[in-house]
Amino acid sequence: MSDLTGHLIDGRYQLLKQMGSGGMATIYEAIDTRLDRRVAVKIMHAHLAQDEQFVERFIREAKAAAALSHPNIVSVQDQGWNQSGVPAVFIVMEMVVGHTLREYLTERGTIPIADGIKFLLPVLSALGAAHKLGIVHRDIKPENILVSKEGRIKIADFGLAKGALIGSTMTAESSVILGSVSYLSPEQVSRGIADSRSDVYSAAITAFEIFTGAKPFEGDEPIQIAFMHVNSQVPRISSLVDNVPQALDDLIYRATRVDPDERPRDAQVFHSELLAISHSLNPSAPQLSLELDIPIAPMREKTKKRSEKIAAVEPTAKSSETTDQVKARRKVSSRVRRNRWIAAALALVLVVTGWWVLAGPGASVKFPSVVGATVEQANTTLTALGLETTITQELFDEEIPKGRVLSTDPSAGDSIDPGGVVSLTVSKGAERFAVPLLTKMTADAALKILAETPLRAGDVTEVFNAKVPKGLVISSNPKNGTQVKRDTLVDLVVSKGIETFDLTSYVGKNGDQALNELTDAGFNVTPTYVYDEVVMPGEVISQKPAAGVALPAGAQVEIFISRGSAFVFIPNILRYTKERAVAVLEDLGLTVEVKKVTKTSKVVIGINPKINTKVKRGTTVTITVG
Repeated sequence: MSDLTGHLIDGRYQLLKQMGSGGMATIYEAIDTRLDRRVAVKIMHAHLAQDEQFVERFIREAKAAAALSHPNIVSVQDQGWNQSGVPAVFIVMEMVVGHTLREYLTERGTIPIADGIKFLLPVLSALGAAHKLGIVHRDIKPENILVSKEGRIKIADFGLAKGALIGSTMTAESSVILGSVSYLSPEQVSRGIADSRSDVYSAAITAFEIFTGAKPFEGDEPIQIAFMHVNSQVPRISSLVDNVPQALDDLIYRATRVDPDERPRDAQVFHSELLAISHSLNPSAPQLSLELDIPIAPMREKTKKRSEKIAAVEPTAKSSETTDQVKARRKVSSRVRRNRWIAAALALVLVVTGWWVLAGPGASVKFPSVVGATVEQANTTLTALGLETTITQELFDEEIPKGRVLSTDPSAGDSIDPGGVVSLTVSKGAERFAVPLLTKMTADAALKILAETPLRAGDVTEVFNAKVPKGLVISSNPKNGTQVKRDTLVDLVVSKGIETFDLTSYVGKNGDQALNELTDAGFNVTPTYVYDEVVMPGEVISQKPAAGVALPAGAQVEIFISRGSAFVFIPNILRYTKERAVAVLEDLGLTVEVKKVTKTSKVVIGINPKINTKVKRGTTVTITVG
């Protein structure tokens, strides 16, 4: 993913610099411009943002952390999609300035017993809170345990978390590929399942590394390490480190048992037992502790190049050390020599055990789960264990994509002879059928076609339609060509033909009312105004077509509206001004002709035809003005 430093995300978070990058996302230090505070913004890689499965996992991480309120869990403050600018799916978290436990282990090698317990107690306290809510982290490892500069322990990255509060869209099998193999519990490897006891195992492996400075199992390939977790018991820490309290040694050994039933049932129980051991080791310490912060020694500043670090350190060492000091520094202590002999003995035991299991009298193989893997990945994994594979069946599946393993025979975790054959059942992907073309055919014909497919007929709805003839299918839902599951209901919309209305009689009613109601009913109305000696002005005289006729929407309707009588009586307009007299006569529909007697004529002194004469509208009336 390209560097987004300098971008403003969601109109609020100003990205300052990259803090780290992983296989799924890049984390930036940013400023919340709204609240003026530093935050960490985790942005999913662009190519993964196109994968719905990864986006669901990314959002689930935000939900998992947001569902928890604990001082030793990195709090999530916001989540969303960048709407303005570079498209990005992001999570906003509190800024933890410090280092990961992995960096501490890399720099210091091992951590003393008392200090190691102080690291573990906050981690188990946080996990206990998650387990209490039914949330399982599933990816506990030193990289996901943060230590702030103030000594605050924080658990991060709930990307693999699963629980009733947050749901799960990924199969448990696929999560095995995502987890860190050195810390995975045997049941996650062999059966692809995880519960609170799986987190207990991962936390105990982390404890093993804290106290010994090494992982319990090492190998050239991840599959080798996974095989050891399933088939071998993690050794006691007392076999590598001196002066380990017996109770602590027993607790870590029990928490890393292959059988999950033999471990503490959840992190709360693990925490209680470790806290009791801590109190027994230091009875004078306060018994009430919030376990929020621990006293830590600051880490050395990192240098960009090893050569620069050596150049800066070596001259000082040479000038300050005496010959005796150099000899003392180079002399190997008896404890180191003893540990080397112990490590050599353990290696010999592992070699003999491997021979016994893989080639000797006890030869048998327990292979890890390959459910969810591609056929090629399954072949590679099982071939490395000396097994053969064969595809015996292909089935449709809604969750496992096409070409990936659905199940195996024998099942993962079962014993099988070297060179044995593992039968694979492979997914054909989701079973889908195309909705057939059903439009423009009769409803009975469409239902008959559906009956011949793996689909089922749904509701049949009839509606009026001016374009599709009555009885024919207008549309289907889902639409034709849509890929759907078996037994999907297909609803049909069937035409009732053109909708018709019985024309109401508007004769004798107000013309404006008739015009409005007919227009609202969907008719194309034409009003015609005519004179009538009987009907009052403004009322409907007649209509065409007549009342009672069934008409479709949009049909032409003509109504005839009365303008009143075609005749008027000449009014008495004598002594009116010319302008007033002309206005009165024209309002009656008469034509006016004006004659002037003198140039200064002002009022009407004569009218022809005479006053009260009945004349037809449009008649010319002559007025004399003098």
